[in-house]
Amino acid sequence: MDTIRVRIPAPEAEAKALSDIMEIRFEDDGFPVAVFESSRDGTVWTAEVLVLESTVDDAINLVEMRLFDQFEGGVIPGVTEVEALPDINWVAKSLEGLRPVRADRIIVHGAHDRDAVGQSDIGIEIEAAQAFGTGHHGTTEGCLFELQRLLKRHKYRRMLDLGTGTGVLGIALAKLSKSDVLATDIDPVAVEAAIDNARKNNVGPHFKAFIGAGVDDRRFCEFGPFDLVVANILAKPLMQMSAKLCSHLAHKSTLVLSGLRIEHGPRIISAYGQQGLKLVHRREIDGWLTLTFAKGNRAS
Repeated sequence: MDTIRVRIPAPEAEAKALSDIMEIRFEDDGFPVAVFESSRDGTVWTAEVLVLESTVDDAINLVEMRLFDQFEGGVIPGVTEVEALPDINWVAKSLEGLRPVRADRIIVHGAHDRDAVGQSDIGIEIEAAQAFGTGHHGTTEGCLFELQRLLKRHKYRRMLDLGTGTGVLGIALAKLSKSDVLATDIDPVAVEAAIDNARKNNVGPHFKAFIGAGVDDRRFCEFGPFDLVVANILAKPLMQMSAKLCSHLAHKSTLVLSGLRIEHGPRIISAYGQQGLKLVHRREIDGWLTLTFAKGNRAS
């Protein structure tokens, strides 16, 4: 089985719209999606998805099935480029050499961009890894802005980064608060990467992490209840775990949710409103949504 690259050239607006649709329809698979300018004059852009562990025929069939309503007759255009790639970790490869990302005082960067961190900046150094979260995605960026906004207003005692990925948000919390943070993820590779990144960013002693699916693990009760939780995952699991997640919140607490497309907002707001939480802030970046809720009389 190979990694199959499927590229669909189109005018800029169409390619970007197609990329947004790919993000949604391949999110549960974890397939990398990208969109980029592919002609010198800017008239042609390309939407791309990497179909992991597949054959060329199966990848074509999958893309046609997932994007059926986007193409006339349900068949992807003949100009589509489909290619089996060499045996390389393309998820990690796609993250190499990314430019630093700034969110207020925080700048997320690779080792080659350490000089980009100014004296008043809070640098978080993250290299390519087999886990989501380098700050380059609108959801991570939105959370970084929101966590800084909140920590300027409040002092939090027990903090949780649920679905930590490479640990960016948990590391940001530890650096901003200089307090302990619990980080969890369902993926063992992600947890290993997050712990290593916390150590490299000099917050290892403040960064506690374990492998856990959802919020059913008994250790959540041992560390909680939490007065600040950030969960940058996906809309579906956030809907499914709304009641259980809220049961781990302190009487006065703040919950930051992301990994959401704009259209997911009403369902998430309704689900968490039914748990007694109040929406106090929202932020949109590149079609992605970050929502902040308050429990008790915690102000925004």
